[in-house]
Amino acid sequence: MDRPPPTPMSAATRSLQAIEVPLTPAVLPRVYPAVVAALDGGPALLPVPTHPEPLRDELLASLRPEAPLEDTDIAFVIPTSGSTGEPKGVMLSAKAIQTSATATLRRLGGPGQWLLALPATHVAGLMVLARSFVAGTEPVAMDLSSGFDPEMFAAASVRLFGSGPHRRYTALVPRQLAALLDGGEASVAALSGYHAVLVGGSAISAELLERARAAGVSVVTTYGSTETCGGCVYDGLPLDDVEVRIDDAGRICLRGPMLASGYRLRPELSVDAFGDGWFTTADIGHLGPDDRLDVVGRLDDVAVSGGVNVPLAAVDHLVAAHPGVREALAVALPDPEWGQRVVAAVVAHDPAQPPRLESVRAHVMRRAPAAYAPKELITVESLPTLPNGKTDRRGLAEQLSRTIH
Repeated sequence: MDRPPPTPMSAATRSLQAIEVPLTPAVLPRVYPAVVAALDGGPALLPVPTHPEPLRDELLASLRPEAPLEDTDIAFVIPTSGSTGEPKGVMLSAKAIQTSATATLRRLGGPGQWLLALPATHVAGLMVLARSFVAGTEPVAMDLSSGFDPEMFAAASVRLFGSGPHRRYTALVPRQLAALLDGGEASVAALSGYHAVLVGGSAISAELLERARAAGVSVVTTYGSTETCGGCVYDGLPLDDVEVRIDDAGRICLRGPMLASGYRLRPELSVDAFGDGWFTTADIGHLGPDDRLDVVGRLDDVAVSGGVNVPLAAVDHLVAAHPGVREALAVALPDPEWGQRVVAAVVAHDPAQPPRLESVRAHVMRRAPAAYAPKELITVESLPTLPNGKTDRRGLAEQLSRTIH
């Protein structure tokens, strides 16, 4: 499982290669060889989307693949998701990537074959390919060109299950897991066929986790970021050689060999983020008596309503636990009386009978302070998402601010 460290190319020949990443199974012949080359000391990889063109052009203009690399050991330069503002190019060394992949495989029980069910433009998808390289197995990719489809997941899983006696792994975001559990017998059977299903990218509700495990799915919750080669805390416990602490402001701080080398062409930002050897996240959390990490929400995802700090991720979970709600995403909108008011967009279990605001507020207030109860409820067919599958809270807030007064 452990591969020898790569032999970097000289500074004169090491280059950064921008590759357009398709959302079809063609991602494997197009991108996987570039991943292997980057981890073996070849050109570093900058993944960019095939569309939309303005986003691709913006990434290329800001990350400048033609400019020299800051470090010859850099293997990936990965744009952040953009969920918190302007994207940055996170530089990951070959050593950090391979150390992270090796620690993951060790925690999961050994090398295995992976199904790529996330876009390889972001760290979660690319790390599926990196773990495949470290494990010495060939990944299988599902078609995401028309969005995530449970039937296509089941079909791709059948291909993977028939390719050999390997252990079987995949990585999902919570919305995909929920869609698969709702997708019928074939998708649930496919899920339960994996030795581990990593679920990260955003917090997973206790109800969804309980439902998945009751269906026989081996869910492993993950926490991390692009700056940590993806997930580095599994089921609340850090991977080997990863350290976690909580600073005085309640922010989660991470340290270990999986940390990024910095931000592409942003030396001052790199020093601020990694200068003391720790990466201070924008997430709020605490360590339990068993030293398990509990992530409460993002520092910038807090509404201040009537002087009360309201973590929006907690509102998401509370509203989603209402029996009439399938999914929920809360935002903070300006309010002349309260400073900010909490508004929740929901996908109803039964579109013909959407949940009523009064019922949702009562449900939330039985479990949390009144400030957590949304003051408005918007029913939508689906929640907005970013290209990596995460829900787009910023985009929803901008949309609602234009339509709600």
